Amino acid sequence: MLDDKKAIRAWMMYDWANSSFATTIMAAVMPIYYAGVAASGLEDGRATSYWGFTQTAAAIVIAVLSPLLGAIADRSGGKKRFLGFFSLLGAAACIGMAFIGEGDWIAASALVVVGMIGFGMGGTFYDALLNDVASPAMRERVSAKGFAMGYLGGGVLLAINLALIIGWKAFGFKDSAGASQVSFAMVGVWWALFSLPLFKHVREAKGMPGGSAADSVREGLARLGQTFRSIRRYPELFKFMVAYWFFFDGINTIIVMATSYGTDIGLDQNALIGALLLTQFVGFPATWLFGRLADRIGGKKMLYGALSVYVVIVLLGYLMTNEYHFFALALLVGLVQGGAQSTSRAIYSRLIPPGRTAEFNGFLSFTSRFFSFGGPLVFGIVGVLTGSSRAALLAIALFFLVGIALLSLVKLEKGWREASE
Repeated sequence: MLDDKKAIRAWMMYDWANSSFATTIMAAVMPIYYAGVAASGLEDGRATSYWGFTQTAAAIVIAVLSPLLGAIADRSGGKKRFLGFFSLLGAAACIGMAFIGEGDWIAASALVVVGMIGFGMGGTFYDALLNDVASPAMRERVSAKGFAMGYLGGGVLLAINLALIIGWKAFGFKDSAGASQVSFAMVGVWWALFSLPLFKHVREAKGMPGGSAADSVREGLARLGQTFRSIRRYPELFKFMVAYWFFFDGINTIIVMATSYGTDIGLDQNALIGALLLTQFVGFPATWLFGRLADRIGGKKMLYGALSVYVVIVLLGYLMTNEYHFFALALLVGLVQGGAQSTSRAIYSRLIPPGRTAEFNGFLSFTSRFFSFGGPLVFGIVGVLTGSSRAALLAIALFFLVGIALLSLVKLEKGWREASE
């Protein structure tokens, strides 16, 4: 039953659960551990390159699998089963990371790839379940609350893990590396434990009855082909998707390049981690409020506002000179990042034709990841040509400006009618 409070709360708890991976493994602890411990002994610059290759490998696998498995899940009614599999896969990978020692960069890369596949693929099916718990009128609010819970959950565990790592002597560890290993295992346990409410209380729409696993694969491949052919029947959805490619790429570039950019201008590690924590805890109430405002004045208007703030963030980042400026920008990012992502998720969910939610979410995941190389590529090329990371950051404003321009062409009411026909 849609809009059931218990099901909605259970659905939101998954964001609380898996965001621990985004903060501890992807953003804060594992990148530092990888360079300083797992990849110790490698030549200068190799650790950074191998970490980049690790991210690329995971992104390719997710991009290939997302649309196919999404179509299969819609056909079989198996979104929760797929979500459960990839959640356990990701959680197990995190627990395995606790055994990574000095020089184990191959094992570290392999486990991070597996963990990112669990995180990315799980997110595809989690997003698709939004249509099974919330009515169209409630999706902006519910989606925003989910992201808000993610900011809080990811921030809480990251704060605990950083306390263990910084105060390793007080907690009885032999060194900070040992505390880091425990923090990786804690992510796996946290992810698995807080995912349980979703599997108990969320009910998804039934798929087609009968059929073998091979039938589901064949049908999934057929549905995937139909997705490519039928996208023209939903022009408003397609226009929104293209706009999303641009502004998602801009947001993603800021996320993945922020630490590198801060390092280039001389900020220390503690300032960077502190800014990440600030973003997490500001993001919790800000995303919740963003959803309430989107509910009142419209998701599209709020998305315009968020993307405009990102343009301001890029311009201010170009002028940034010290850690106080970096914290100010982290505050601005926290105010709009979760809101922009949650509102985009809610708008897209209302443009998807009924019964094809996992398929179209998988298609969006595939296409957005395929095009996500654009921002970092532009950043790198401009940086090389100008010799300035500031000019490279300024170039990213183009992605937000193009995204805003394309978003203005989307007629949501017409898109909702197209999805229901």
